[in-house]
Amino acid sequence: MITPRQLSLTASLSYLVIFFAAIFANFFVLDGILQNPVEMVQQNHMLIRLGTLAFLITVVFDVVVAWALYELYKNHILSRLSTYFRLMHATIMGIAIFTLPLTLTNNTAEAILNQVNTFNIIWLIGLFFFGIHLILVAKIIKLPKFITWFLVAAGVMYMVDTSAHFLLENYENYASILLALVAIPSILGEMAFAIWLLVKGGK
Repeated sequence: MITPRQLSLTASLSYLVIFFAAIFANFFVLDGILQNPVEMVQQNHMLIRLGTLAFLITVVFDVVVAWALYELYKNHILSRLSTYFRLMHATIMGIAIFTLPLTLTNNTAEAILNQVNTFNIIWLIGLFFFGIHLILVAKIIKLPKFITWFLVAAGVMYMVDTSAHFLLENYENYASILLALVAIPSILGEMAFAIWLLVKGGK
């Protein structure tokens, strides 16, 4: 039988895997494609494949986190609902990965950027559901308060940012502000939650 402490460690370590895999996939691969699309696809194709694998790893461990948190808090009335929303995010993210430029058949800059744009749009839809998941997690864990505040703020901003992408024609004018409003509470809240699970969770 898996103990609450083991579940907490599983969730925490899975969070850390997601964190580092996402950093590599986003900042070393996806940003590289956006800056030099043709060069990345033609000359650094293996890097793109590694980035795609990193995204797949985040999906796998997203499911592990969803399972571990559900088992840890399954007595809470919102736990099952929270798990469903995280699994929706993981599923949509998995679909988005298939749009990344893995082949060389369409290697013009426009075609490559269109593929990345499709990936981002699908991912944004997933993040909307992920935002709901974070809000529900905050309601489930209740303490410590500062973590729940950051999780709620991050969840709300994920939903706001996704909505803004689809509702605002001039989204680019607000992109940097919205990115900061998403990133700050998300990093602080999720990393603090991962560390709390590692140190105190399940005890």
